[in-house]
Amino acid sequence: MKPQNDLLSATGTTIFTVMSALAVQHGAINLGQGFPDYDGPEDVIEAAAAALKDGRNQYPPLTGVPELREAVAAHNRRFYGIEVDPNAEVVVTSGATEAITACLMAVLNPGDECVLIEPLYDTYLPVVRMLGAIPRMVRLSPPKWELPRAELAAAFGPKTKAILFNTPMNPTGKVFTSAELAFIADLIQRHDCYAICDEVYEHLTFDGWKHIPLMTLPGMRERCMRIGSAGKTFSLTGWKVGYITCDRTLAPNVAKAHQNLTFTTPPNLQRGVAVGLMKDDAYFAGLSASLEARRDRLAKGLAELGFGVLPTQGSYFITTDFRPLGFNGDDVAFCRLLTEEAKVTAIPVTAFYASPDAPSHYARFAFCKGEAVIDAALERMRAWLASRGGRQLTAVAG
Repeated sequence: MKPQNDLLSATGTTIFTVMSALAVQHGAINLGQGFPDYDGPEDVIEAAAAALKDGRNQYPPLTGVPELREAVAAHNRRFYGIEVDPNAEVVVTSGATEAITACLMAVLNPGDECVLIEPLYDTYLPVVRMLGAIPRMVRLSPPKWELPRAELAAAFGPKTKAILFNTPMNPTGKVFTSAELAFIADLIQRHDCYAICDEVYEHLTFDGWKHIPLMTLPGMRERCMRIGSAGKTFSLTGWKVGYITCDRTLAPNVAKAHQNLTFTTPPNLQRGVAVGLMKDDAYFAGLSASLEARRDRLAKGLAELGFGVLPTQGSYFITTDFRPLGFNGDDVAFCRLLTEEAKVTAIPVTAFYASPDAPSHYARFAFCKGEAVIDAALERMRAWLASRGGRQLTAVAG
């Protein structure tokens, strides 16, 4: 038979699927994939459940039910001072991953260049390539993950159509500073291009750090497509409800892309999310505070075990250096060994790199779990390290 799509055939199974399956196989506590092990707000769930029974179960409007579009607009105004027309500048999608794809489809033509920042979420690069566009990679380096300004400026050129980046950032836990965002905004204006802003962790920031949407900077209102996620904001990752805020000049193409991907998103879930976005400020502050406590709990435990723990300003994730444990293999080998022997699963950070020579001594742990689960995972690793000892751990890797 004739060969299938070359790009998809060459793309491996996502590392999250691989490691989650390995966790199940070995009865491991899964601190790899970023999903909470607790449910979201009861009133949001009840609103969606009630919406199933009120006779509105047919196709909703393409761009989203009015209640949710209005809630997204109000949310933008309340938290960031962004004035949005809910009828012309909001598109609801089936998850943020679809939102990212729709935004890329809206502006990229074959041969266009798109700037991407490593480490990066694993769907970014395949979508850019499937659209026939050319990725230009710029790498952040641990432990501070500072924006390399000269390298970023060099990645922009006459063919640059867009930059796609994530803040707060997975897997680094970085929150882009106002100075870094201003530098990016200047490049976007000078090269007359667009920004796809993956901001799904917008409310998950810690230690006084605050998320700043690029869209709020001068000259960026018409150039940005800002992506939010009900899954992350309400701990309901299985609902797959995303929302895009963009200028009325961009929204028609974004909506057409959405039309050709999924067309609509379940209306009952949309109406539940609308209730969530209208919750009072205390909910959003409490979400951040609760996750910060879990982050601190896991970070302290990992440091006591001997991991090098990198700072985490936002998101669900802690990045750790496992070399202090005496392991001299790569991150894939370490995460596999950790799953099989310690019965705890993490994600190798090389999974978030596409260019060669990625740092291979980091593992990512998710802290969006109950305290008992975090404690149990730490205890398993403590017992494992005690039973193996540093010398034997090194020998396994060699």
